[in-house]
Amino acid sequence: MQFVFVSACLLGSPVRYNGTHKRASSEVLERWLADGRVVSVCPEVAAGLPVPRPPAEVVAGAGGAKVLAGIAAVVDSRAKDVSAEFVAGARHVLQQAREKGIRLAVLKDGSPSCGSGYIYDGSFTGARVPEQGVTAALLESSGIRVFSEEQFAEADDFLLALERKNA
Repeated sequence: MQFVFVSACLLGSPVRYNGTHKRASSEVLERWLADGRVVSVCPEVAAGLPVPRPPAEVVAGAGGAKVLAGIAAVVDSRAKDVSAEFVAGARHVLQQAREKGIRLAVLKDGSPSCGSGYIYDGSFTGARVPEQGVTAALLESSGIRVFSEEQFAEADDFLLALERKNA
């Protein structure tokens, strides 16, 4: 059986920066949970960041790939550079993926770790940019498909195609 990463906050765990969750409502997710496919993941908590914690954004909306390359930074709302923690969390998730053979993830869009379609631009004003978070960028560059919580149907199609291919 193919396992699937799902952001812990989408599963109802109160791990977001403000101590809340963003529980997703999806028939696909409910089926995956019933099948035992879901592996809960929160890169920020895995890296040792507390809950709650100050919100963080990628400076200038540069994107996770540039953070991974060391040419951009993740800072929190107090101007503290938390890039090392975000990179460590991303690497931890990638290691889990390799250990479990995970090939796809559904992660919380907008997150500086998990965003796949957008992140916030570093101004802490709510402005979005079409970039990936640090973990999403690392997973994608390692051949793991990342979907947002708005793409459960597409993720399920990808999962079925993977399983047909491996059957």
